[in-house]
Amino acid sequence: MTTTDDADTDRILDGITVVDLTTFVTGGFATLMLANQGAEVIKVERPGVGDDNRHSGPPFVEPNAEYDGPGRTADDNGESPYFWTINYDKLSVEFNLKTDSGLEALYDLVAEADVVVENFRPGTAERLDVGYDDLREVNEDIVYCSISAFGETGPWSSRPGYDLLVQGTSGIMSVTGPEDGDPVKVGLPQTDLITGMWAAFGVVGSLFRRELTGEGDRIEIGMHDAALPWLTKQAGKAFVGEQPERMGTKDPVLAPYQALPTADGYLNVGCGNQKLWEELCAAIDRPDLAEDDRFASNPDRVANMDELETELAAVFRERPTEEWVDLLADERGLPVGPVYDVPAALDNEQTEARDVIREIDHPALGTVPVIEHPLNYEHADAGFDGAPPLLGEDTEAILQELGYDDAALTRLREEGAIPDA
Repeated sequence: MTTTDDADTDRILDGITVVDLTTFVTGGFATLMLANQGAEVIKVERPGVGDDNRHSGPPFVEPNAEYDGPGRTADDNGESPYFWTINYDKLSVEFNLKTDSGLEALYDLVAEADVVVENFRPGTAERLDVGYDDLREVNEDIVYCSISAFGETGPWSSRPGYDLLVQGTSGIMSVTGPEDGDPVKVGLPQTDLITGMWAAFGVVGSLFRRELTGEGDRIEIGMHDAALPWLTKQAGKAFVGEQPERMGTKDPVLAPYQALPTADGYLNVGCGNQKLWEELCAAIDRPDLAEDDRFASNPDRVANMDELETELAAVFRERPTEEWVDLLADERGLPVGPVYDVPAALDNEQTEARDVIREIDHPALGTVPVIEHPLNYEHADAGFDGAPPLLGEDTEAILQELGYDDAALTRLREEGAIPDA
């Protein structure tokens, strides 16, 4: 994204090739992060079907009728915008790994690669002859990352898993939602994304180690394991015998630190220390709250959260959200902010100023929006250049780069290893 004028604009992972055997979000987000840092990511997809995430919707977007280039949509409904958000800047090949020649094509690809990422259920990669030991015979220096729901050991290792299930097993749902309500799933695939970030971190660490030692490695990660370190303050309570509970938007160790209703919406108010609390009371013309014994210190406020919420809600309902933001955040420098819906989060003056949302040319759709990743280096570049791929659009080009001539491509089609052109 942002660099200085005289910066070396090489991307950190330029020259790294990643073979992506994953479907859906966990592996897809991991390899997306690697693509953002300059890696060439090649998705290996099932012929005619592709990544399951291509079918996630509605909504879908119809491709341009006049497009007649390589690749195609994987769904009669069109392209899934959800798929875009996890697959910018990748290439797509269709290999049938259940054929000998399709498997051989994958081996040829891996022989030239640096990283392989897979998220099969434990044991499946080995049954498909694409496990770590199989691919080490092809490329002994490969960095191989295996992602599964519960890891490869333990009594749950053979269970299937999705984000929903892991939000449950990790305790996240038990502390999310209204205080007296049912457990609530976080409204985005949080444990998928957490796991993808851990996986990308592990891959980069293994690549660094390979630079030092010359040795490849295998990374094994379970979604359940990946989510647990994110419990932080809730885990801290559990470690001393307390039971973390659902608190709505309130926080277990800070107050006020929550969303409060305004005249036209909601305002997040976060006072991380005593000075900010006292300044907030003065700014809203309620100095009496700072002097109230119930709210004198942060432990007092945490112990009396409900009473504090009642007092503050009565004040903040007097004005609309933006007036409070202008008064408290912009004029007084206090930590308050609006609660936006998703369209507003994607389209506001701050998002625009940081150039987070851009458009990328797409061969079959004209342009598609892209959410940039947040890393801004002083002496390197980052960001997405390419659109999410159509299914299989790079199959022939990549095979030709690997040395397959027209006769070899014809043989692969005849043997069902790749689709007909």
